[in-house]
Order: sequence, then C-alpha cells, then structure tokens
Amino acid sequence: MAVPLSAPIVPMIAVTAELPTGNQWAYEPKWDGFRAVAFRRENRVDLQSRSVKPLGSYFPEITRAIRAAVPPGVVLDGELLVWDNDRERSSFALLQRRISAGRHVNRYARRWPAHYVAFDLLADGQRSLLGLPLRERRRRLEQLLARAPNEVVLTPQTTDLDVVTEWIDTWTETGIEGVVAKRLDHPYRPGQRGWRKHRTRSTTEAIIAGITGWLSAPQTILVGRLDTRGRLRYVGRSTPLTDGQRTELAPLLSRPIAQHRAAPVQHPWPQPLPASWSGSWERPEPLRYVPTQPDVVAEILVDTAFEHSRWRHRVKFVRPRRDMSVYDVPILGPHV
Repeated sequence: MAVPLSAPIVPMIAVTAELPTGNQWAYEPKWDGFRAVAFRRENRVDLQSRSVKPLGSYFPEITRAIRAAVPPGVVLDGELLVWDNDRERSSFALLQRRISAGRHVNRYARRWPAHYVAFDLLADGQRSLLGLPLRERRRRLEQLLARAPNEVVLTPQTTDLDVVTEWIDTWTETGIEGVVAKRLDHPYRPGQRGWRKHRTRSTTEAIIAGITGWLSAPQTILVGRLDTRGRLRYVGRSTPLTDGQRTELAPLLSRPIAQHRAAPVQHPWPQPLPASWSGSWERPEPLRYVPTQPDVVAEILVDTAFEHSRWRHRVKFVRPRRDMSVYDVPILGPHV
C-alpha cells in the first residue's frame, strides 16, 4: 500500500509568541526532543527529521514500535524523547548520543530507550489528511493510538488554560520547554509557521567572558559560571545584541585581560569553542570568539534546556549587573 503523501514532508512549525486565547485554540506541551515525521511503509518505518534527514537507523526500537502500532500508509508527526531515570526528566544529551552511537546504537536503545510522542496524523492509509481541521485529525489519532505500545504515546492536549498553567508551573521540571498553541479549525500546512509557541523562561546571572564581533561592537556574548573548584565554565551564548546593548556593553568589555607578572593569564576556554559546546546537532561548527576580562556580570533570560552545565538554546541578554560581583553569581554544582 502506497503512502498517500510523498516524502519528504517539511513539518508545520511554530513561531514564538504570547499564547493566544479563544475557543478555537488547543494547547499541547512543547517537548524537548527531536522533531520526527514517521512514515509507516508496507514493510518498514522511515523517520524523518525537521530538516528532512533520515533518523530511523538511530532509533530501531521506535521503528519497531510504530510498525507494530499502526497499519501501512499512516504518517505521523511527533517528537522523539529519551527519559533519564537518574534525573527524572527527558534528556536531550542522551538523545544526541544516538546520532554518534554507530555500532553501539542497539546497546544505547536497551539502556536508554526512546519514546515517540505523537501529536498529529497526516495520513491514514487511504488519503492525505492535511486538509482536515486539527480537531478531526486529533480524533482519528486518538482512535489510532488507543492500543499503541508504551514506546508510542499520544501527547496531551487541552483547551483549558488552568491545565496549561499547571503544565508551565510543574511539568518544566520533567523537561518540557513550554506550550504550543494550535487552531482546532486549521488544516496542516507543511513548512508554514501556523502554530504559536511559548517557552518557559526565567532570569538569572552569568559572567561575560567572551564575545563575537568586535570589542567596540559586540554581536553576541559568551557567558560562564564558576564551578565549586573556582574554574570558569562556559554555560552559553546569547542571541544577537541590540544596538543599545552593544553601546552599553562596549566600554565595559573593551579592556585587556589582566596579566600576572610571571606569565600571561590564559583564558580558560579553548579557541575556537568546540562544536559540541556551541553548535547544534545538525550543523555543528566551532566558534571563534574574542576573550574578555571575566569580571562583568550579566542578567540573562534563560529557558529550561540546561544540561551538562550549559544552556542548549541561546540565552537573552537583559542588562549588565554593575551591582554584582562575579562571586555573587550562582555556582555550578558538582552534579550539573
């Protein structure tokens, strides 16, 4: 049986915005994983990333589970997650390990099994469902996955803003990044930004220890925190600075790094920053930067994706904290 949608499919995506309200909006958790479209073929399952790259060979337990859960011709949209039992939350780092696991992928799958969280049904084996409204696609998806194995789960959906508040207040500790809002009366539009996403964010402090751009006109800042041994550890990079922020920061950062009398002080971070520090899993690239004297504290806006001592998504610079010493900044503990 042929799948009634030709691959690849560029998934429908969300734009960052305030959560809309109204009786035509439904809300779902925003999962911290790999977006994946699943094609149930006659004799196999193909998984495709948001950038239309093949993922199936990295997640053999998921392709087996989807093959058992749904008939040929079904096309699902969803998110791949790996649960970290030690931290009691989803782990993007464990998910990334699959990409470089090589011949060890089956061992990783046994030790840290993945789950596929389905949130849309794009085809049902008879025809494309892209033109149907979300409420009808959701109804069919619920019926389809009613007896699915544990590896394939249906994402929660609600129209109740009190439930959304509970997700934001309590579920972020388990790894969700926020909430996605979708119109119940809208079709699925591949490649278009038809949904709204709201990330859970909070403010905190970090130490500026590098920039991209020029000291007289920094483009982004690189921030760190001291660990329990007093070492300055890289924790993240900012989004592009505004013109006003560049003007404010330039005189604070345009000073040479202090030198000891005996020998020059070595900046604690490598040059360039390794791709595993600063790049995404799909397009990892080393990052060249300008080291700065690490004595300026920045207030930053961050989300919940903090793992292995770094914020995976870019932080947002709010303002310099001239009233704070670097020793007032939260310290990285031994288990982060």
